[in-house]
Amino acid sequence: MLLIVCGMYACKYDAPLPNADPDNGGLYIPAGFSALVVADSIGKARHLCVRENGDIYVKLSSSNERRKGGNVALRDTTGDGRADIIERFAATSHGSRSYGAGMIIHEGYLYYSSALTVYRQKLTNSLIPTSPMEEVLVDDHNHGVHWHITKPVSFDGKGYMYIPFGGPSNACQDLEASANGSIGGVGLDPCPELELHGGIWKFPAGKTGLRQQDGVKIATGIRSVVAMDWREADEHLYLVMHGRDNLHSLFPNHFTPWQSAVLPSEEFIRVEEGADYGWPYCYFDHMQERKVLAPEYGGDGKIVDRCADKDLPVMGFPGHWAPNDLLFYEGEQFPQRYKGGAFIAFHGSTNRGPYPQSGYFVAFIPFVAGEPSGSWEVFADGFAGVDPIVSTNQAKYRPMGLAEGPDGSLYIAESRQGKIWRIMYQGSREAFGEVHLEEMESHKSMTHIRIPDPVKDDLQKDLPEGERLYLTFCGTCHQKNGEGVAGRFPTLVGTDWVLGEKSRLIDLVLQGVQGPMAVNGELFNGVMPGHAVLPDDQLAIILTFIRQHFGNQASPISAAEVAKERM
Repeated sequence: MLLIVCGMYACKYDAPLPNADPDNGGLYIPAGFSALVVADSIGKARHLCVRENGDIYVKLSSSNERRKGGNVALRDTTGDGRADIIERFAATSHGSRSYGAGMIIHEGYLYYSSALTVYRQKLTNSLIPTSPMEEVLVDDHNHGVHWHITKPVSFDGKGYMYIPFGGPSNACQDLEASANGSIGGVGLDPCPELELHGGIWKFPAGKTGLRQQDGVKIATGIRSVVAMDWREADEHLYLVMHGRDNLHSLFPNHFTPWQSAVLPSEEFIRVEEGADYGWPYCYFDHMQERKVLAPEYGGDGKIVDRCADKDLPVMGFPGHWAPNDLLFYEGEQFPQRYKGGAFIAFHGSTNRGPYPQSGYFVAFIPFVAGEPSGSWEVFADGFAGVDPIVSTNQAKYRPMGLAEGPDGSLYIAESRQGKIWRIMYQGSREAFGEVHLEEMESHKSMTHIRIPDPVKDDLQKDLPEGERLYLTFCGTCHQKNGEGVAGRFPTLVGTDWVLGEKSRLIDLVLQGVQGPMAVNGELFNGVMPGHAVLPDDQLAIILTFIRQHFGNQASPISAAEVAKERM
């Protein structure tokens, strides 16, 4: 009868917990918890939410994913916890940019975002909303090349909606030259990006047709936000900021590859109105537990200067873990220590070379009396399926989205294939204690989570010069195996850009590239900085290495050929 009634209208979910998978869907989780796979491969998932009747809604990376719709709706009609109805919906006209984000239910509406627009649809009695798509907010800047454009959405329950406008560049070097910055480049001061970007804006909730000027900037100095949530217990917005990149490759005289791998921190921030968290002038160093001056503004990793007055995060995590979702647990199913605490999905690094990639797990931070009560914990691991992770493409799954179900179950979505897990607790809530966390604590010593040893974990220490230079200046994006990262950094394997005309390749590396670029049939729309600061002989060694490795077989490039193109 329950399933029949729920098929007619959206009723409250009160089904018993289903049986878990014998292997917990391949995950490692604390003792007493169990997990099952809800869906195996729905597409490149980003964020998700769960309706009060158990229906699941997932945002895909592209708003026009395969022209079938940028969202996925899932329903379990048998009570076994597995989705047996999976349908796409809501293709949009803004599908040319990927990195869609946000999926949240608020006052009967389903909110979700493409890179440039926040939409909503009124939920109906059916699984797929039949109501029109409404444009809540349109980002109408003339962006050109613009990083950090995701728009997660949070509500405070007091009539306001919060949306980040990320900084367009890495650290506010000249955006006309490159969003990533140039080697040794100076940051613009004052940074013009901070006027309309690099912060959190507050808007009236429930309205449509909004533009940025309809909101108010409540906090600044925030580079990039994908993970954001409102915490009811202390009535504050929290976020986890992606720190800046490329300390060593842009400033090799000031920072070692090891420093560039573990810094700057990913910052867990309690947003206070009027606060300035420092970007692009400063970054947080969790090992020093302070903000320090960015190298674009004269910093060397130790100088504090103007950063002494910047607001501090609640906590700092190791660099490049890529915090891509944040969820404060409000359910009753899990043991009491989880109530009001924070789950963070760390998507995993792409640019930690010459050290192994890191992250790729879900962390938990307990809260007591409105403050973190201890260090972060490893809550769910095993997504990557390999350790160490030498190259991002080796990771089987990358945790991306978090949601709480109506019964207190935790849902996790990953971005590679679109696998979704449901984590449950069926033991004694009162008996749960530190002993149940011991196995997960041991995961902190694994290569993809612990701080790497500067010497022992250096994957380049015994490499020939060509490979070492490649990994230093190219491998962070194109990866150790030259295969890049799907949708973000193009492959160097078997492409005409590498194997074709030498002069074109040399010019590309000298000048850099930005804007749309097709590589082996896949369209990329990012930025590669120019490397004209490197001497001719080093550039020739790098380009020859690329043309004669990864299965490529092309003639070498000489220093004289580089010098000719430089003229």
